[in-house]
Amino acid sequence: MLVLFETAAGYAIFKVLDESKLQQVDSLYKEFETPEKANKIVKLKHFEKFQDTTEALAAATALVEGKVSKSLKKVLKKVVAKEAHEQLAISDAKLGGVIKEKLDLSCIHSPAVAELMRCIRSQMEGLISGLPPREISAMSLGLAHSLSRYKLKFSPDKVDTMIVQAISLLDDLDKELNNYIMRCREWYGWHFPELGKVLTDNLAYCKTVCKIGDRTNVAGSDLSDLLSEEIETEVKLAAEISMGTEVSEQDISNIRHLCEQVIEISEYRTQLYDYLKNRMMAIAPNLTVMVGELVGARLISHAGSLLNLAKHPASTVQILGAEKALFRALKTRKDTPKYGLIYHASLVGQTTAKNKGKISRMLAAKTSLAIRYDALGEDTNAEMGVENRAKLEARLRQLEERGIRRISGTGKALAKADKYQHKSEVKVYDPCGDSTIPSTSKKRKLEEMEDTSEKDPSTPVVKVKKPKTEPVVVKCETPTTASEEPPKKKKRKIKDTTEDPEEEKASAVVEEPSKKKKKKKVKELED
Repeated sequence: MLVLFETAAGYAIFKVLDESKLQQVDSLYKEFETPEKANKIVKLKHFEKFQDTTEALAAATALVEGKVSKSLKKVLKKVVAKEAHEQLAISDAKLGGVIKEKLDLSCIHSPAVAELMRCIRSQMEGLISGLPPREISAMSLGLAHSLSRYKLKFSPDKVDTMIVQAISLLDDLDKELNNYIMRCREWYGWHFPELGKVLTDNLAYCKTVCKIGDRTNVAGSDLSDLLSEEIETEVKLAAEISMGTEVSEQDISNIRHLCEQVIEISEYRTQLYDYLKNRMMAIAPNLTVMVGELVGARLISHAGSLLNLAKHPASTVQILGAEKALFRALKTRKDTPKYGLIYHASLVGQTTAKNKGKISRMLAAKTSLAIRYDALGEDTNAEMGVENRAKLEARLRQLEERGIRRISGTGKALAKADKYQHKSEVKVYDPCGDSTIPSTSKKRKLEEMEDTSEKDPSTPVVKVKKPKTEPVVVKCETPTTASEEPPKKKKRKIKDTTEDPEEEKASAVVEEPSKKKKKKKVKELED
């Protein structure tokens, strides 16, 4: 049996001297404890050394992909084909199938072969003569680095760590510049407060302060190289009538030193921005075309690297940077955010508020494709980014014009949009609806009705029913005579005279006890 063993230095072919030992898989490692014992089991038959690292990488990548490289095919034809009757032990079953198909050699792969390969690797220095240990380790390290780069499609020129550091430094510089300028304006404002209102540009303000120093020097100094004529005259007029306090020469020197620091940091920031722009165009050109240098660099910095950003789906790229708002929305069961860092892209910024969500979603989808193309592709051109940006701009134009355009009756041509005329109906608020109390009382209504009936007797009078009120009974202690008749009889006359006899009897029965009570009261008074 022959054994094909791949190393970082080259291909080695061993011949198994004692095949009976291979049957004892669990105790095979005991036979390889020392180089002397190992030489009794296997013996080196042929060793084909690689010429350089490129050849080693090509051979290793071919083995990883399950292919037969040119150097391996040459070795197998040269050595193994002479002993075609023997089996060839290999570590990869897929590679064995390819060798058997192309060279018609019987290959074997089993747990015993895998254990044998492990044992040979442990005593490789003693079995392969002519290779010092330091050389083998150096070759292994170089091949491991090259193979890792190949697997990740990684180029050493594409170092995105520089972008992460540059964008972080740019943000820090912006914060420091803002603090310095605020301090400078507040400090010099005690001496010349009117200058801050005239000059809104921070860099021009600091350069002007450095040049004039004390406000009394404004009249004799030439500011034409820094300011326009109108602003210069305005500054000189303000200096004559300034309400600021007097400061010493030492204070002015410290303020000037601070202004010089602001100018230097501003110049360095401009230089750093140019460097970042160049690095972004070299590393991620398609991403830069889609969202710009700053937004692209912030996306890479937020993800950690360009490769990590390429692993994110489009939905994650869309809300990258808005994690706090996302988890708050999920916790409170409200609407999730539509955009994160991608909101600062120029395409999202130039859309209306209504279409920002749609454009950010489409931009995130195309941006994720551009990121993967930049991270894993071999080309360094920005053609894909330019095409996708053109599509997004066309889609944006279509969304913006949707409200203006109308389809004509035929459906083929677009009708002209009518001239817009603003027609608004101004409605006056009616305060009468606020109160539930009627505006006029019932008595007043009755009086108005009577007045109209008197003026026009021809018009019929409408009788309004009065609400029935219960009669109030007043008890009198004075004696009443029998001759007095209660007012009930008058009410009876108003009613119908046709009353039933049963009702008359009932009324008589009611009157009798009342008469008896009156007689008793009269007797008591007489007594």
